[in-house]
Amino acid sequence: MAYNEKLAAQVRELISASQKNVEEKAMFGGLCFMVNDKMCVGVEKERLMVRLDPAVYDEAMEKEGCRPMDFTGRVMKGYVFVDADAVTTKKKLSYWIDLALAFNKIAKASKKKGRS
Repeated sequence: MAYNEKLAAQVRELISASQKNVEEKAMFGGLCFMVNDKMCVGVEKERLMVRLDPAVYDEAMEKEGCRPMDFTGRVMKGYVFVDADAVTTKKKLSYWIDLALAFNKIAKASKKKGRS
């Protein structure tokens, strides 16, 4: 199991309750939930990846289990990792999903790479 399947099922349930255009992609050694063709939330073995509004980044960093996303070796503002231990209730997980979905409405989609 490359990612936390229980957490992925919970994320799937929360996102699908309000979103129609959702796609799941294997990415970063885990599962990424794309909403409206934009990266929104990811699930790895022991953590959640959340794409959020950079304007709320500092506030989010104060929450339990939250830390900077430094997947590439440098901090990516607008993305955070949240420990799976910090999202053990529906209310706690919903907080992060709601942040991601709120930003998804205004986030820009990545440019599609053309084939050569």
